[in-house]
Amino acid sequence: MLTVAEVLHSENQPQRTCIGCRKKGPRSELLRLVADASGSSAVIVDERRRMAGRGAWLHPSESCMALAVKRRAFGRALNGATGTADVERRIKAGAGAEGPLRLPPVAAATTVQPESGSEN
Repeated sequence: MLTVAEVLHSENQPQRTCIGCRKKGPRSELLRLVADASGSSAVIVDERRRMAGRGAWLHPSESCMALAVKRRAFGRALNGATGTADVERRIKAGAGAEGPLRLPPVAAATTVQPESGSEN
């Protein structure tokens, strides 16, 4: 059961349309996909949702992935990109997780402090 805070939070988020099932959902529940910038036809998952270029959105489920492949949605949404191996790996890795999409935590950079007396 959703709490009032969860409902209000999901209503304030930007809505995106899944290229597989064509249903709208909050941005936090979908994967952002982009065409590989190196010129290959690969589709990659934009984990941080910050990569340059046109993006497409997909629910992280095998059923939406199958629908997107069947509909040839990757090529239309991402200007000819069709290689979906990275997306399939990401969906299979997250298949055991329940609930909304959770991004992995970003490791904080550690700084090295000089030892006392060695600043010279």
